[in-house]
Amino acid sequence: MSAKPFAFPIAIKPADIDFMGHVNNARYLGWVQDAVLAHWQKFAPAEAVAERAWVALKHEITYRKPAFLEDDIIARTVLESTRGARAFYHTVIERGGEVLAEVKSSWCCIDAESLRPARIGEEIARHFFPPAE
Repeated sequence: MSAKPFAFPIAIKPADIDFMGHVNNARYLGWVQDAVLAHWQKFAPAEAVAERAWVALKHEITYRKPAFLEDDIIARTVLESTRGARAFYHTVIERGGEVLAEVKSSWCCIDAESLRPARIGEEIARHFFPPAE
């Protein structure tokens, strides 16, 4: 069960470029975080967005090709599944259909006030996954 991909445009800034003339590898983590949080804010009910936050648990990045300052980059992220308070994402960072990096990540949903894990119930998950046909 997976949701439709969510496309998140990325603006490369001069500060993203490292001494080798391409985007620093560490910057990709920020892009994934930005894409996942934008995905949550777009599809989750407003009440859930206000009451919950996210903490990254794990990122596994496979770098394929470098990105450069003038590139048009898109992060395509898919929520693959949820389990308890955890969400599992797959994000592909692309330039014109060319894969630059792939990221598998897991996240923990937390209560914004108590900062304790908060279960992702069906009432929230259904906003992210299309109904079975």
